[in-house]
This record gives sequence, C-alpha cells and structure tokens, in this order.
Amino acid sequence: MTLQLKVPNMACSACSEAIAKAVKAVDSTATVQADPKTKFVDIETQAAEAAIRTAITTAGYTISD
Repeated sequence: MTLQLKVPNMACSACSEAIAKAVKAVDSTATVQADPKTKFVDIETQAAEAAIRTAITTAGYTISD
C-alpha cells in the first residue's frame, strides 16, 4: 500500500529521519521518503494506515488530511 501524508510541522532533515524511524518501528520493511520542503511523506508499507498515522503522531508530528 502506498500512502502520501502531509506533515505540516516537518521542518528539517532531522524531522524526516524521525518520521522514517517511527514508520519503520511499525513496519521495518517500509520505504519512506519524507521531504521537509513539500511537507509530504510518501510511504510504501504493508502496515495499516491507522498504525502508520499513529506512529507519526506519537513521534510528535501532525498529519493534515
């Protein structure tokens, strides 16, 4: 499953790394591409979308719908 999520408070490369780490804690095989300039995170994962969203918000980031 491919997800594209907008994370407005992702500001730098450290943020994108933290988001990738949070996603990989849920699905270690996930592919994560986070771009602080566009604020979009593209994720290829087998995990449920709700679990991915929870991992990102638990890491301290917001997701806009």
